[in-house]
Amino acid sequence: MMNFNLRYFFSILATLLIISQFSYAQKRESSKKKEEQSKAQLLEAESFFTEGMKFYMMEDYDKAVEFYEKALAIVPDNSGILYALSNNYQKLKDENKAILYAEKAFQLNNENEAYGELLADLYVRKQKYDAAARVYQNLIALNPSKSELYVAQAAVYIFDNHFDEALKSYNRAEKIIGINEEITRQKQMVLVKIGKVDEAIKEGEKLILSDPEEIDYNIDQAELLMSNKRNDQAIPYLEKILKMNPENAQAHIMLAQLYQEKGEIDKCNRELELAFADASLDATTKARILIGYMNMAKDEKSKQTAFNLVKVLIKANPQDPKSHAIYGDLLFQKGDEKSARDEYVKAARLDKSINEVWGNIINIDFKLRQIDSAIVHSEEAIEVFPNQSAFWYLNGSAYYQKRNHNKAAESLEEARRLTPTNSELYQHINALLGDTYNSLSKYQKSDEAYEAALKADPNNDHVLNNYSYFLSLRKDKLELAAEMGARLVEKHPDNGTYLDTYAWVLYVMKDFNKAKIYLERAVVQNKSNSGTIVEHYGDVLFQLGEKEKAVEQWKKAKTIGTTSTLIDKKIAEMKLIE
Repeated sequence: MMNFNLRYFFSILATLLIISQFSYAQKRESSKKKEEQSKAQLLEAESFFTEGMKFYMMEDYDKAVEFYEKALAIVPDNSGILYALSNNYQKLKDENKAILYAEKAFQLNNENEAYGELLADLYVRKQKYDAAARVYQNLIALNPSKSELYVAQAAVYIFDNHFDEALKSYNRAEKIIGINEEITRQKQMVLVKIGKVDEAIKEGEKLILSDPEEIDYNIDQAELLMSNKRNDQAIPYLEKILKMNPENAQAHIMLAQLYQEKGEIDKCNRELELAFADASLDATTKARILIGYMNMAKDEKSKQTAFNLVKVLIKANPQDPKSHAIYGDLLFQKGDEKSARDEYVKAARLDKSINEVWGNIINIDFKLRQIDSAIVHSEEAIEVFPNQSAFWYLNGSAYYQKRNHNKAAESLEEARRLTPTNSELYQHINALLGDTYNSLSKYQKSDEAYEAALKADPNNDHVLNNYSYFLSLRKDKLELAAEMGARLVEKHPDNGTYLDTYAWVLYVMKDFNKAKIYLERAVVQNKSNSGTIVEHYGDVLFQLGEKEKAVEQWKKAKTIGTTSTLIDKKIAEMKLIE
């Protein structure tokens, strides 16, 4: 869309008038024909300039320069053409040339505010703040009663960290136009920045005195005091607001915050309830307040207040997704995960674009062990966020748990493609891909995934355990499997699962005596609650010639459950079945 600059347009018209004046002067001074440019040349310059304007308005800046330059060649001291060229080079992002032409224009006509403001703006962009301030000083000298120039100069001083000078400029502007909200805000910002909080507060008080009935001035003053840890001084301003307007929600909210910080919870809750009673306060603002309140609600009474407020909010705004999301947060904190998920689902149905809500839904699906729901919800999330690797990972995890390993591998590969290689999620994806490809008997891909995970984190317990155990089952890379298993039990000497893994690697390597030591420790640590560990213990006892004890352990393993499919045959035939 074309951007029409009115100030620029009027300056261009002035330029055309200047060119026309040259033509008029030509008529009156015919005796100087040889020294003056011909009327035809001036008309030609005007034509070139008009053509340049046309291309500028069409945003064809390169073409505009071409015609402006032709006009300038005829009238080289025309400030309007120089100004136009500066503007044009600014559009072309060539600030050096823009400054060059703006300087020339301002030198020729330093009374033109448009020229000065353009030059000052260009100086600021190049961080030539002193030069920009001098430009405004020149303009102020010619227009000492124009407040806008002092305000613009003050902004330059702020950029250059000359805060005292900025305050002087604002004060001069204020003398011209009186107490002004914008100038007061700027002065307060500067005063706070340089540590003069008391003076900033005085400025706010002056603004309030200029219009005592203006509630926003009192609100701003209270906010200034609160942000500078002067809470007790803020309270009278808020009370004054509530005398003028007892239903002012913002004042109630600010008082609630003050009372919460003072530990006066009953007063805090009461102020929040009064704020929520204000029908003019929109649902989004109320939701934002509730989020902040939830973070500070520690006692049961405050939590119950939050519950009551969010129920009121949902009743009044049933189609507001944030309200349902907040209610979900409260229910989750309470431990009612199923109800929390229901609220999150409502929020997602009303607004699918809330990333965190989908994450909460899917995580609760996993917590509730409702894996089919996790698949459905993660696929819905992927439709909305196809480039979010976390949702692909959750989808792959769900399919893995459903033993649909092909689908799991597809989703996990997409997750890996979308995930930065230096992230923690990348490790988790590779770890699960290792498990998935092992289940698909794609052992090379499995090993590559595990190796990638270990490269990022050599002490990843999940990978060290599963990789070493699967290698032992395949009777492959046993030295590597033993090294990983040994590292794992050194880190976790009391973990029965890890002890069993290392023992089984030793068993496959036919180091039965050492395997027995670790299996005995595993049985003790697991308190005989794992059929697999007890079955493995029986196997190693059989290898060591303790046949009766082996059968006894196999029978015990069968009672516990989760054993190999060969357990019944082992017991019946009283021997190992390979």
